[in-house]
Amino acid sequence: MYRRNIRHILIPLAIGLALLIGYNLFLKPIHPALTMRPTENVESVPPPPPSPRNKPSESEPRLVRTLDQTIIPPTPHHSLLEEIRDEIEKHNLSLAENKLKVLSASVLSDGQTRPFVAILWNNLGLQQERLQSTRASIGAFKKAVELDDANPVILMNLAQAYWEQRDQALNMEFLTKLIKVAPDDPFPHLAMADLLQEQDDLTGATTHLTHATQRAQQDPALRSYLAAVTAKIQRTQSAESRMIARSSTHFIVKFDGEEDQSTWTSVLEILEEAYRDIGQKFGHFPTKPIMVVLHAKESFQGSTGSPAWADGLYDPTLGRIQIPAQGATTDRKWLANVLRHEYVHALLHDRLGSQVGALPTWLNEGLAMQMAGDSWSELDTARHGETKVIPLTALEGPWGTFSADASIVAYLEASSATHYMVERWGMARVDDLIKSFKAKASVATAFQDKLFISYEQFHRQWLEHFEEARS
Repeated sequence: MYRRNIRHILIPLAIGLALLIGYNLFLKPIHPALTMRPTENVESVPPPPPSPRNKPSESEPRLVRTLDQTIIPPTPHHSLLEEIRDEIEKHNLSLAENKLKVLSASVLSDGQTRPFVAILWNNLGLQQERLQSTRASIGAFKKAVELDDANPVILMNLAQAYWEQRDQALNMEFLTKLIKVAPDDPFPHLAMADLLQEQDDLTGATTHLTHATQRAQQDPALRSYLAAVTAKIQRTQSAESRMIARSSTHFIVKFDGEEDQSTWTSVLEILEEAYRDIGQKFGHFPTKPIMVVLHAKESFQGSTGSPAWADGLYDPTLGRIQIPAQGATTDRKWLANVLRHEYVHALLHDRLGSQVGALPTWLNEGLAMQMAGDSWSELDTARHGETKVIPLTALEGPWGTFSADASIVAYLEASSATHYMVERWGMARVDDLIKSFKAKASVATAFQDKLFISYEQFHRQWLEHFEEARS
C-alpha cells in the first residue's frame, strides 16, 4: 500500500552550513540519507559551492588558519618558546604539548609571552587536526582561547572544531562572542542559524541567514545557496505556524490537522521505542530532541517538495523527520516502519555530523532498512527475479541517476550487504566501522582497519552469499 509507483531516488542534498568564506578551511557538506523509498528530487536547494581549498579564487580574501610563530617575543623565556615552536614545526606534537602544559605561571603571566603561547597552542591544534583528527585538536584550541580570547583566528578555529564534532559548547553564548570578534565573517551567522533552527526558532534562523548572505559578498554561489535555504526555512515556518505540537523526553512532534490523542500516543510510543532499541544497538543516542512533522495529505508535497506518493524523508537542513499523516491514524505497522527508518537516518546524521556524507549510501540505507525491519514487495520480486547486480562501489554515492529498476536493486543490495556485515561481524564491529568514517577514513581503509578484510574481499564474499540466497 505504501510503496506504489516507485520511480526514482532522492538526490542527496548538501546542507553546507559550515561553508567558510574567506578561510582556507574544510567545508562540511552533508548529504542527507535517502527516504523510506526512492523519491524524486525533494528540494531545489542548490548544493553548496566548491571548497575554496579545492578551487581558490584570486578575488577571495584568504585568512590563513595558522598564526605566525616565527618571531618570538624578546623575553627571558625566548629559548623555551623556541624549543616548543621547533617541536611543532617538526611535528613532534606530543613533546610540544607536554612542554606547553608545564609552562610556569610566570611564563603565562608575561604580557608579551602569553599571546605567543596562545599562538603555539593554536598551531599545535592545527597540526593535530591535520595529522590526527579534529577531536584531537579541540583541547589545544581551547587552551589557545583561554590565553587569548580576543583573537578571531583562534576563536574561529575552536568554533570550527566544535562544529565538526557537533559539540554542545558551540552554543549561543559562544557564537554571540564570535560574532562580536569577527563581525564581517558569515560563518558565525551560519552556525547561529543552525542552532536556532534546531531550537525551532525559524524567525531567528532566517535573520542570521540574511546576515550571512550580506557578508558573503565574495561568493555568488554561496549567496545563491543561502537565499535558497532561507526561502526553505521561511516556507517551513509558514507551513508549521498553524500546527500543534506535543513533546516527549526525546522528540517533538508537530501535527497538521485536528488534534487526535491516539495519533500523538502512537507516534510518540513508536519513537521512544526506536530511541531505546536503536540507540542501544548503535551505542549512540541523539544529542538533542528530534523534530517529527506529520503533514496533512494535501500539504505534504507542497511543504516538503516531495511527490504526493512519497512515504517520508529526513531533512538534514532543518533536522526534521517529515511524513504524510494520512497513514499514521490507520496503519500502525506502516507508521512504525517509516518512523524507525527515518530515525536511523536522523541518528546517523546526529552521530557523524559533517562526515555523514563519507558513509557509503548503500551502508546508510542498509542500516536504516535493517533497523526498521523494512521490506516491500518490489524487493522480494527483485530478489527472486532476473536482476543484474550493481557493484557496491557504484552504490557509495548519490543514486539520483538510477532508473526505477536499478533503484530497487540498489535498495535490495544495500539491505543484503548490511545484513551480511552485521551477521558476520556483529553490530559492535559495524559500529567501529562507522566511527572510522567519522574520523574521515576512506571506505577501503575503514574496511581493512575495522573488519580486517579488504573492501574487494568483502564485496566478493558478500556477493557469493547474495547469489546463494537468491538461488
